[in-house]
Amino acid sequence: MVDSSYTRSPVARMRAIWGARKILFLLVRRDLKVRYANSVLGYMWTVLDPLLMSFVYWAMFSILFARNVPGDDPYIVFLLAGMLPWQWFNSTVSQSAKALRSSSRLIRSTNLPREIWILRVVASNGVEFLFSIPVLAGFLIAYQVPLHWNMLVTFPLAIVLMAVLLTGIGLGLSVLTVMVPDLDRLVKIFLRLFFYASPVLYSVTKLPPDLRWVYVANPVADILQMFRSGIFPHYLEWTHVGYTAVVSLLVLALGWWLFARLERTVLKEL
Repeated sequence: MVDSSYTRSPVARMRAIWGARKILFLLVRRDLKVRYANSVLGYMWTVLDPLLMSFVYWAMFSILFARNVPGDDPYIVFLLAGMLPWQWFNSTVSQSAKALRSSSRLIRSTNLPREIWILRVVASNGVEFLFSIPVLAGFLIAYQVPLHWNMLVTFPLAIVLMAVLLTGIGLGLSVLTVMVPDLDRLVKIFLRLFFYASPVLYSVTKLPPDLRWVYVANPVADILQMFRSGIFPHYLEWTHVGYTAVVSLLVLALGWWLFARLERTVLKEL
């Protein structure tokens, strides 16, 4: 068991989390087993929701509005390349908002670093995202879409930046939701709006020039562009990658600072 009474310095916290890495691995593994334990379709539930939603939007824009498809061709591949990482973001933010309350008994009865309960959510949903990649690969093969060499760099980098961004958001949101329970409902509304404010269904290049900067300033939009750049290489802009890296690290620093500052107060509320 890892002692959670470590000092409040970031270095000490990182050491404590590193010391609990095996327990984190076991928690993630347990989460995935529980999700599929009594399911007939099992793994397929990981991709069923984004796959069905992609087909709905593909039919709507490709059939009903065939002349104004808002993404690149083949549009179903474009949709999946954005929908799958968005599912990771959406699920993690939603679950992080209630991560501390849902694990309150374990938090009170163990000496684990409390950040573990947020990292657990980020990691388990990240693994599910990786499990969904073969579905996208199947569509790439079916439509004979070639991959660009930059995928070897941009895809793992996008995964790292998404994980960093989600960890920062999750750390800050988890403690704020304990302090302000109504925030959980606001998060759900925010995610619905943010879905359309991020280029999941459409390409930034299809937007009017005057509006593009708003979406490019969104770090999630830049990460989605990175995920797609291995298939549609014209999306790759290294200046945006640098911007996203800086913003993600700042969000992580802010979220971690907020988590450390409110941790003791939150423990009294749990």
